[in-house]
Amino acid sequence: MAKIKKVGLQSERDRDRQRQSRRTFTFDVDGSPYIGIYALCTESLLLLPAHVSDRLAEELGQVLKVKVIRTYIAEMPLIGCLAAGNSKGLVVSQYTLEREIEHIRSVAKAEGVECEIKIRRLPVEEKMTAAGNIILANDSTALVHPGLSNEAIEVIRETLDVDVYRGEIGGLRTVGMAAVVTNRGVLAHKDATRAELSYLEEIFKLPVEIGSVNFGVPLIGAALLANTKGYAAGYETTGVELGRIEDALGFG
Repeated sequence: MAKIKKVGLQSERDRDRQRQSRRTFTFDVDGSPYIGIYALCTESLLLLPAHVSDRLAEELGQVLKVKVIRTYIAEMPLIGCLAAGNSKGLVVSQYTLEREIEHIRSVAKAEGVECEIKIRRLPVEEKMTAAGNIILANDSTALVHPGLSNEAIEVIRETLDVDVYRGEIGGLRTVGMAAVVTNRGVLAHKDATRAELSYLEEIFKLPVEIGSVNFGVPLIGAALLANTKGYAAGYETTGVELGRIEDALGFG
């Protein structure tokens, strides 16, 4: 009987840790667990919609250990869909307003971000406009939608100072939503093929894992923000999924 009781107590402690972990690392934006479509995180900055509360901005900034900038992109709150970036720069939708770009630059400077952030729009001629959906990047490499123009790829290469490759993840061309990459690891769509995973390992030169967010959703980028210092996931992400995130991105 003592042995059974001990196992039960241990299980309850595990559940307590999972509940605490979920409270600490899961969030919502405007009631939505898809925080990745509303925000963009790099090693130094977190871009959030201008209307989010001070409390949410402060909590996310603390978890990710970055400076927070509240803004819109193309007058919309869907920052994670419309912008992509790394420590060296940001690539944004061609519909991004000049005042939005200047606001990001000025706040970054005021917040003491060490290096000046390069910000460039996708080419006006480019048919695709949702930069965050079609670019998956860390500080050394970017994987992009296979249909992206050569002109757009050159903008990405110069702005982010990365090697750029075309590809798919899980059969999806919207690679920015199909995975999340930091400078430590990659967490990809759970249906990514062996060939796709091997390609990710080859170009990023990092360990690659598969997983999900928000209780089984395979679009990792839609509900996960991460850098090498921390991560934040949608509030429906389970304890098991959080464990997978931590293992894949080097927090385990």
